[in-house]
Amino acid sequence: MNKKLRVLLVEDSEDDALLLVRHLRRGGYDPTFRRVETPQDMRAALECETWDVIVSDYSMPLFSASAAMCMVNDTGLDIPFIIVSGTIGEEIAVAAMKAGAHDYIMKDNLKRLIPAIEREVRDALVRQERTCTQKALQESEERYRSLVENLDMGITLIDSNFTIVMTNAARAKMFGCADADPIGHKCHVGFGQENGMCAYCPAVRSMTTGQSAEVDAKITRRDGTTFIARIRAFPTFGDDGTVTGFIEVVDDVTDRKRLEQQLRQAAQMEAIGRLAGGVAHDFNNLLTAMIGYADVLLQQMVKDDPLREKVIQITYAAERAAVLTRQLLAFGRKQVLDVRVMDLNPVIADFEKMLRRVVGEDIELVTLLASELVTVRADRSQIEQILMNLAVNARDAMPRGGAITMETANIVLDEEYAKDHPGVTPGPYVKFSVTDTGSGMDNDTLTRIFDPFFTTKEEGQGTGLGLSTVYGIVKQHQGYIDVQTRMGGGTTFKIYLPACQEPIAAVEEKPVSELQLQGDETVLVVEDEEIVRKVACEVLEILGYRVLDAANPDTAMAVGQQHQGPIHLLLTDVILPRMDGASLYREMNLSRPEMKVLYISGYPESSFLRRRLLKADDDFLQKPFTFETLGTRVREVLDKASSSDSAELPRTQH
Repeated sequence: MNKKLRVLLVEDSEDDALLLVRHLRRGGYDPTFRRVETPQDMRAALECETWDVIVSDYSMPLFSASAAMCMVNDTGLDIPFIIVSGTIGEEIAVAAMKAGAHDYIMKDNLKRLIPAIEREVRDALVRQERTCTQKALQESEERYRSLVENLDMGITLIDSNFTIVMTNAARAKMFGCADADPIGHKCHVGFGQENGMCAYCPAVRSMTTGQSAEVDAKITRRDGTTFIARIRAFPTFGDDGTVTGFIEVVDDVTDRKRLEQQLRQAAQMEAIGRLAGGVAHDFNNLLTAMIGYADVLLQQMVKDDPLREKVIQITYAAERAAVLTRQLLAFGRKQVLDVRVMDLNPVIADFEKMLRRVVGEDIELVTLLASELVTVRADRSQIEQILMNLAVNARDAMPRGGAITMETANIVLDEEYAKDHPGVTPGPYVKFSVTDTGSGMDNDTLTRIFDPFFTTKEEGQGTGLGLSTVYGIVKQHQGYIDVQTRMGGGTTFKIYLPACQEPIAAVEEKPVSELQLQGDETVLVVEDEEIVRKVACEVLEILGYRVLDAANPDTAMAVGQQHQGPIHLLLTDVILPRMDGASLYREMNLSRPEMKVLYISGYPESSFLRRRLLKADDDFLQKPFTFETLGTRVREVLDKASSSDSAELPRTQH
């Protein structure tokens, strides 16, 4: 089968052209051809069709082989150009070859034509394939370079002598140098190691093992600033399998490391909070008994009893221990909050006098309160606790005096802030901050300041619970706390509480002096901690109440069924064996609708609230409680009941 061949004949003689075509056919080709003899025809043929070879006479009346070759060269086409002429001399042939002709053949020796065409067509195909390969390689390199240049991580090609061969703009920007600066230098120079290899160099391991390696390291830029770099080395190999160098990838993980640290700290605080809450719960049961029995003793002692002062000291010590457990509960976010809509400005302004006495005369106290501050939902006493703890902390950081600035502002925490601060919900907040001009903190101290019992003060100078208490209160208010500090440059604590923008409701407080502690109603005390149950019963009996008691819900329901008279109040722990206090009340309330309830507990865990064991308006008394607080709360609940059910719940006037 004859081979296809597309031939452009540049020939003014039609007979000579046909002679060439017959020769091609005898040589095994099936030619498709076109004859041209003018520049216009030549240009049209090159533009409209594709040719495998051009066969041209040298000299024609209207055209020449030289002009035809120039036209082909101008188009950039790689087409074999063979001159076939009867008049060409040796000098002219050599000049034609230099000008770009691939071969010249005399018309009286056409036996060379077929081999010449076969050779030149084959060579042209090789050249075309090479050109396509080079173009594809060039495009691939351009795509690779574009990809590397547009990455936000540093990419560097390094040879086996640790010399930088190529690097991208991202690495130059990351290290604070010009793009081409590192090329030709040892790679460790870019990492600030002028005198030798980096001690942490992953490339040494990579080139030794033939596997990738990575390390995180703190890098100093040329301007003196630092960042945390994740450096990865990937070996490159020659045809014989030996390592020829490596590709180094550097990623700035400073923000990632900071976020990871914040997440670890948050998880640690959560775990410590759960532990603190559990410990405080057990302590509160013990302290309830200590304070309760001490109060009972004081009630029974005459004023000049020689032991009275010792009992007072027992009460004082137990109450100090109760303060510590409240701080633990605050840190663990287990406090019972009296949440109300409020404006923080008057809270801070009213508390300023107290703080001035605490911080002392050598410290200036400045308040910068924003006008038209939006409201928040908060517990006033807990906000005051935050202010007190931060002010004391600031005072202790300024032993030679200084200034404390308390400031409020309306602020919006946006998505960008939330992205950098795990757990933050974007939205409107009220910010109040406490800034001191003290000694500041280093990074190690900063990472531990909210840990319970961590303190930098001398032994006996602090419990280490002040800032952990602040942390817990802020979190229980669904807020966020941010700390900015610099060694020798002071510290700022920024507290963000969610804005509620609700109006402040007027609250009518009943003076404590109007409350009476004694009563003669019947109270059922349900508490599984025997020592707490006994002291509660004894206090209530001293106050004149008729007291029934039970250690568990089953006994309580049995007592309720057996007791013939009314039970005016159920005083029950929230957590009991087999059944919680709220369920016990609902069960007993079916047969005793007149019975009211007062819940007590060492702490109400957040899971209780999630399961709705307690409603927002349920009456609650937190342990440890004193003789007076127990009597007051019982009287409050019973009086609240008697105001609406006076016909059912008669009580003796006192």
